[in-house]
Amino acid sequence: MSDATLIRGARITGGDTADILVESGVITGVGASLTAAGARVIDADGLIALPGLVDLHTHLREPGYEASETILSGSRAAAAGGYTTVFAMPNTSPVADTAGVVEQELALGEAAGYVHVQPIGAVTVGQKGERLAELGAMASSRAQVRVFSDDGFCVFDPLIMRRALEYVKAFDGVVAQHAQDPRLTEGAQMNEGIVSAELGLTGWPAVAEESIIARDVLLAEHVGSRLHVCHLSTAGSVDLIRWAKKRGIAVTAEVTPHHLLLTEDLVRGYDARYKVNPPLRRDEDVQAVREGLADGTIDIVATDHAPHPAEAKTCEWQAAANGMVGLESALRVVHTSMVETGLLGWEDVARVMSTTPARIGRLADAGTPIEVGAAASFTLYDPVPARTFGTTDLRGKSVNSPYLGRELPGEVRWTFFRGRATVVDGAVVEVVA
Repeated sequence: MSDATLIRGARITGGDTADILVESGVITGVGASLTAAGARVIDADGLIALPGLVDLHTHLREPGYEASETILSGSRAAAAGGYTTVFAMPNTSPVADTAGVVEQELALGEAAGYVHVQPIGAVTVGQKGERLAELGAMASSRAQVRVFSDDGFCVFDPLIMRRALEYVKAFDGVVAQHAQDPRLTEGAQMNEGIVSAELGLTGWPAVAEESIIARDVLLAEHVGSRLHVCHLSTAGSVDLIRWAKKRGIAVTAEVTPHHLLLTEDLVRGYDARYKVNPPLRRDEDVQAVREGLADGTIDIVATDHAPHPAEAKTCEWQAAANGMVGLESALRVVHTSMVETGLLGWEDVARVMSTTPARIGRLADAGTPIEVGAAASFTLYDPVPARTFGTTDLRGKSVNSPYLGRELPGEVRWTFFRGRATVVDGAVVEVVA
């Protein structure tokens, strides 16, 4: 029996319509009127074929916090959203600060079989910011870690940050910084501004993000190393990245889907689904990060998928955990915030959600264009339908989505990971790794 799949009439990013032939996990044909004896045929009329999405910022929680998510459940959520690669942040228990832990995460991802799970290593031991973790050992392990982050915590000590940048330069790694001055954000509950004053909640000022970015781009310039800025959220941060790039500094930056769409006004209802770090900002910041993504100042969209058990969100605002799930909704949110507004085309979406994050993470076999010889990891997306996002759209263990009850456009119809369908007609399927 043939293992071939023939996809007819998909819209390839760039505007052309073509058939796509997949055999033995590889794309073997892209063109008009392709044939393959015994192949499964998929009618993709009206569907957009995007390279498999790559998320540079995912929290999978395993090991240690399996009540929130596991690598298996998070991988299913990723596939549902059109992802074929996710980078797993190290804030697990134990922290992913050794070769042994990152290799365990890699193996669990392989066993799940839905996406490639690429571990991110911690910058410091236990993410405590006191001494460097085993960066070289993680880089030379089977996981071949190239991205290092203490996400959830800022690498606040400038000397440790400098040493980390110097160390990762030896193997073309990158430090992904959670830009948050801890002293300026003690007890912070939301964006600092008029709304926080009205609600009487401690504010998280924009300068707490911007001051760390300013320091770190100068450190990266001094060292000559790569810096990546996680979940950029303010207009001032966009200006800083723009300035640094004009100066030739090797800095990249990401924005989350929720910072492209949602504003601090949602906090007025004290619904903890909208509590996140960095916090939802002003409308002016939303417009600025959209423009920054459109003009290339911001390089990528990353979800910062952060699942939590129900009790961590169904409580009073001050006690609630920060974070939102976002893998299943990311493409649809980018569709409404960037494509429908005319700021990005679908070719741009492929760049910011697939090709560029894979390049930043130094994964040569992820985010590859849909062309002959490439691994058959891609998604087929229907841009036409619009429907209310609900809990049935979620495939992970947690339901702390800020989009529940909101109408979003589009639907992921098929996801293929190395030639195997992980999503069929919109439904996540059981796979055998």
